[in-house]
Amino acid sequence: MTPIDVATVPDLFRLLAVPVFGWAAVRDVRTRRVSSSLWIPLALLGGVLLLWDALVARAAGPAVWQSEFLVPAAISLGFVVPFAYLCWWFGAFGGADGKALLVLALLFPTTPQYVLGSWTIPVAASPIGAFSFVILTNAVVVALAIPLALAVRNVAAGRLTRLAFVGRPVPWERVPTTHGKLLSAPGDDGGGGLDLDALRMYLRWRGLTLARLREQPDRFRDPATLPDEPNPPTDGAVADGPVGDAGSALEEPVRDGGDRSREYDDPWGAEAFLEDIEGTAYGTSPAELRGGLETLATRDRIWISPGMPFLVPLFLGLVVALTYGDVLLGPLL
Repeated sequence: MTPIDVATVPDLFRLLAVPVFGWAAVRDVRTRRVSSSLWIPLALLGGVLLLWDALVARAAGPAVWQSEFLVPAAISLGFVVPFAYLCWWFGAFGGADGKALLVLALLFPTTPQYVLGSWTIPVAASPIGAFSFVILTNAVVVALAIPLALAVRNVAAGRLTRLAFVGRPVPWERVPTTHGKLLSAPGDDGGGGLDLDALRMYLRWRGLTLARLREQPDRFRDPATLPDEPNPPTDGAVADGPVGDAGSALEEPVRDGGDRSREYDDPWGAEAFLEDIEGTAYGTSPAELRGGLETLATRDRIWISPGMPFLVPLFLGLVVALTYGDVLLGPLL
């Protein structure tokens, strides 16, 4: 029996990240919610394997210690970790994306190697050496390809619009169970910007379904119809179930039509909603909420930006890095 090389053991343990990241990516697409507890075991594993690599490299001599461990580990921990934190801080991606990138910086500070018969992967090595940086650059390449895929899909369907690279149209009935941001505004293909999680929070707070709001938009524009005791808005997750239909504070019969020309101090009760809830409803402003509600009340098909979670490109970037390597700089070597 061939003895196990202790230097290769950490790389085998690192493969545990693949199914975990795959599961997290699928869950993030479906629910936009990934528990922080998912990353704790991987972070602890990364810390242990980092120490293991350091001890092995130290025992191999100064040249190996510096070139094959110290430099790539310094890039991984000194660049990728601060980059992940800053991207989260400035809102470039969500908390789950930032935590996932932090975990990758711990798990993959150096380039792993796997021997499959006569093959050694990754195939295309990176001159930088910091494998987490390779995963990050691969993920960016994948993320840049997503708008192209959207555009191809829209053009093939005959949807030639300036939104073809950033969104897709969906029937209004699917909006309550769709993730992303609203792009459509009344009378235009663009505008909006309303986060659909914030929309679900608003509807749950009022106890309304989107169908009822569309049936009686003139009534619900009136802030006098706000409930005396609003419902918990939740965090807007689709997994929380459908919104309620608890009615409104007005009990008089609803007239057909209505007077849309009437002006209110707080149309749709947008300001009242944002002042009543905890937090900011994903940074939603009253104007964004009102514009989104007007769009949803008047249009049958809505353009939505799917807002693909960065966890998906990260997972694909990880798989490509482990099998091929660095898609940007690897071919140049």
